[in-house]
Amino acid sequence: MKMKFVLTLADAKRVAAAAAEEAQRNGWSVVIAIVDDAGLLVYLERLDGVQPASCDIAQAKARAAALFRRPSKALEETVAGGRIALLSLPHIIPVEGGLPLVYEGQVIGAIGVSGVQSFEDGIVAKAGADALGASA
Repeated sequence: MKMKFVLTLADAKRVAAAAAEEAQRNGWSVVIAIVDDAGLLVYLERLDGVQPASCDIAQAKARAAALFRRPSKALEETVAGGRIALLSLPHIIPVEGGLPLVYEGQVIGAIGVSGVQSFEDGIVAKAGADALGASA
């Protein structure tokens, strides 16, 4: 049997807090979704003033990053490169803003951010993902 690390609620809140701090520092209203390694929601934070659709979009970005074990931006680049067959796969969200959360080489979950331009969502997601290793 293989042992695996599990994302805790405390971990998810720490990741979300770092992401929210980055968003607020830039004046961005976003939704931050943290999912486990199966893509299931662990924690969601919706900053004031964000569009309602971002709740679903952030979760979808996080789910895609967790299930495919890669940033949603990588999926976006693959589709942009002409591999549109990917769009037929379940849970594909080819838009930047979803990042796997990796601890000691294992994907233990993912963060998804939505609410501003996709590259800005990516900046917020990276701030959150970086926090996981900062005090883990």
